[in-house]
Amino acid sequence: MEYSFDNLIQKAEKPLNIAVGLSGGVDSSVAALLLKLAGHNVIAIYMQNWHDITGTLHGDCQWEEEKILAQMVAKKIGIPFHFVDLSETYRKRVVDYMFSEYEKGRTPNPDVLCNREIKFDAFLNCALELGVDYVATGHYCKKAIAVNEDGKEVYSLLAGDDSNKDQSYFLCQLNQEQLSRALFPIGHLEKPMVRKIAKEAGLQSAEKKDSQGICFVGKVDLPVFLQQKLKSKEGEVVEIFADKYPYSHSAMGYSDSYSTEELEQLARPVSYRKSNGKVIGKHIGAQFYTIGQRHGLNIGGHQGSIFIISIDIERNIIYVGEGKDHPGLYRKALRILPEEIHWVRPDLEMKDGECRDYLVRIRYRQPLQKARLYKRAEGMFIVFENAQRSITPGQFAAWYTDCGELCGSGVISQ
Repeated sequence: MEYSFDNLIQKAEKPLNIAVGLSGGVDSSVAALLLKLAGHNVIAIYMQNWHDITGTLHGDCQWEEEKILAQMVAKKIGIPFHFVDLSETYRKRVVDYMFSEYEKGRTPNPDVLCNREIKFDAFLNCALELGVDYVATGHYCKKAIAVNEDGKEVYSLLAGDDSNKDQSYFLCQLNQEQLSRALFPIGHLEKPMVRKIAKEAGLQSAEKKDSQGICFVGKVDLPVFLQQKLKSKEGEVVEIFADKYPYSHSAMGYSDSYSTEELEQLARPVSYRKSNGKVIGKHIGAQFYTIGQRHGLNIGGHQGSIFIISIDIERNIIYVGEGKDHPGLYRKALRILPEEIHWVRPDLEMKDGECRDYLVRIRYRQPLQKARLYKRAEGMFIVFENAQRSITPGQFAAWYTDCGELCGSGVISQ
């Protein structure tokens, strides 16, 4: 195949042996194409990570079709194609974790877990067994390499150049060893350019829509999906009225002298009781819902949308508030337990008693928010300049420098 992207391709001085995780999507397809055109020794590996279609919506999770598409792309580019079934590992490390977290009333992020446990662990190990040195993916992010004072290479994870598609957040749990083996060939490109490259190169994935839903499972009816293991149990929906909301931390600011007790209080979610509000309906089980959710309750009689502001798993109660500006949706701070703190750059790790300013996001594609991190023996406390909407236990908070480097992350405990 003859094609030239002289302004995009930097020919390799020394060809590398690289495995591309080829999903059948346009991003991984172009990643493989660019590496091949650069002169590297490239192979494609398609991962099958899920069989069961229970709870998936019609037309999703068609892994057989995606595998065929990936094979066609590999043939077009002119690279060997391999297949690996990681479905059992995926079930144990990602799906079982999802069920466990929802059962506790927390909302996990399977995409972050998939990257940490599957793409850059189980899949990486399979690729290394095939004799490659690196694994490349179609993520919109970048990697930088520096040498420290000891002469050791230090790897940095950077935001992608396309601010609308930056996927560094999904890689916030990677470590130095994983980053040392990772390549992100399209991190410097914007999505329209990626599609243009695929179309002009005649890749069969050029017009394929972006995947949605749970990583490798597809778009799902979440309650139906979770009911494979979690039992339904009818409970009450209680409305908390905005004019009777008990307390807000939003007026509190930064301080270099917060005590641990003050930080714990600042990060502690408001605790509700039925007496704080009014029972307005029923639900199928508190474990099937998440903070900030506004669909799926089927409760009418309100001018504005109803949002979930708190979940009580023990009492099987969901607390809701009317309107996107309900004060119960907003919190000033969050906490990460000590064992859940992860530094992509261990050399930047904070010491107990230290505080440091970063830019933080608590969900994918959220604009970065100014915040101050406080490291204590009891965990990491993140206090935001502005109160944040729908801080959700189980999700990941990731912190960045002003230059777009993702330095660390952690699971939100409260």
